Amino acid sequence: MGRGRKQPSHYFDPEPTSESKPTTVHVDLPDIQFDLTADASVFSNTRLDPGTRFLLERAPVPTHGNILDLGCGYGAIAIACALRSPSSTVHAVDINARARDLTRGNAARLGLHNVHIHDDPSTVPPLLTSIYSNPPIRIGKVPLHDLLMRWLAQLAPDGHAYLVVSKHLGADSLASFLTAQQYPVSRLASHASYRILEIAASQKDTE
Repeated sequence: MGRGRKQPSHYFDPEPTSESKPTTVHVDLPDIQFDLTADASVFSNTRLDPGTRFLLERAPVPTHGNILDLGCGYGAIAIACALRSPSSTVHAVDINARARDLTRGNAARLGLHNVHIHDDPSTVPPLLTSIYSNPPIRIGKVPLHDLLMRWLAQLAPDGHAYLVVSKHLGADSLASFLTAQQYPVSRLASHASYRILEIAASQKDTE
């Protein structure tokens, strides 16, 4: 590699250094369709990831409350939830600053005033009705577990989280880990290699 050439950034880098190369991703779901601007160094920046599509096709969306898109990327989950549940407030977080800016711009362009992008995750409301995520498996098991424990603790007593994970990337072991942490876990749906895990609020405080 020549001197001075930048290493490509990953989607989980806080401040991507890769050159911006905007793309357009068309999201075509059974009930809604919209276009999103994506960019280099953001997850699945040329098409809607199949796991994310499966999650959006199968996971239910509440009619109201606080919804979290955990690891929002360029905003596919946040925007789909906001369109489907206009009475809800959708909160989007991502470590990647470029991803947050893309979600912010996509929501503004689509006129969605119920999407809030949080540069500071501590400003997300303490009680969440639902959490949706295609979680960043490739950051490693320990950081992933820490991330999920941090956010699942904010589920309202009757809240639920929905995670889409490939069985080849540890869906079953993740379900076992969450169960061991006293989170009720069920498999909402399966398709090809993907599993949608439905997680209820922890039972620790009810025992």
